[in-house]
Amino acid sequence: MTISNYIDYTLLNPTATSRDIIQLCETAKELGYYSVCVSSCYIALASQMLENSQVKVCSTVGFPLGTMATASKVCEAEKAIEDGADEIDMVINISFLKSQNYMAVLKDITDVKLAIGNTPLKVIIEVSELSKNEIIKACEICLDGKVDFIKTSTGFTKSGATLTAVKIIKKTIKNRAKIKASGGIRDFETALKYIDAGADRIGTSSIIEATIDSVSLRNTKIYKHYIEKANETKVSDKTTESKPV
Repeated sequence: MTISNYIDYTLLNPTATSRDIIQLCETAKELGYYSVCVSSCYIALASQMLENSQVKVCSTVGFPLGTMATASKVCEAEKAIEDGADEIDMVINISFLKSQNYMAVLKDITDVKLAIGNTPLKVIIEVSELSKNEIIKACEICLDGKVDFIKTSTGFTKSGATLTAVKIIKKTIKNRAKIKASGGIRDFETALKYIDAGADRIGTSSIIEATIDSVSLRNTKIYKHYIEKANETKVSDKTTESKPV
């Protein structure tokens, strides 16, 4: 059992070099992480490094402020996919949201979603800058925009993810979209707390290693998912064995 399939291993530091991105990709392959998340200028490099591996490539769009023109976000997203991105992490226009210009927020999201087709779209709502009601409203708009994930944070504001925010998001969206918790998650135990609160993916620039005892692990959502998958495999194997040759 592993937490690796929950991890988007992230490097978005503006001073990151090509060598840093290469190291990020090598580590992600070694540890079996779900994806790497990098700035759009490094998508081609990351895609090349991860070719023939199971690790996906995730590109940021409109990062980190989200206040550029929608057409710019669309262009950046399309170029990222052309360069090999498997997923897009787009920053919401917080200025529009704060102005209660909800139609503009929705258009910003839907234009990018339409441009990228079936490519998974995560929309970063920047929870540290929003009230509870604004978090709920942002989530509702994201659902209207048919996003695949709602992501908590860029990691470039005063704080990152919080368990309270993840719980608010989960209560609002239920199972209509997934949640990516990002920002300030640096160890295995903290990552597990977010998964148990409702997160389906963890964005982190830290190497997450298992440090929790097995008794505590059995009470977590990741353990339950592991058991469910194991049981599904057993059922599948039995079905295959029972088929006549």
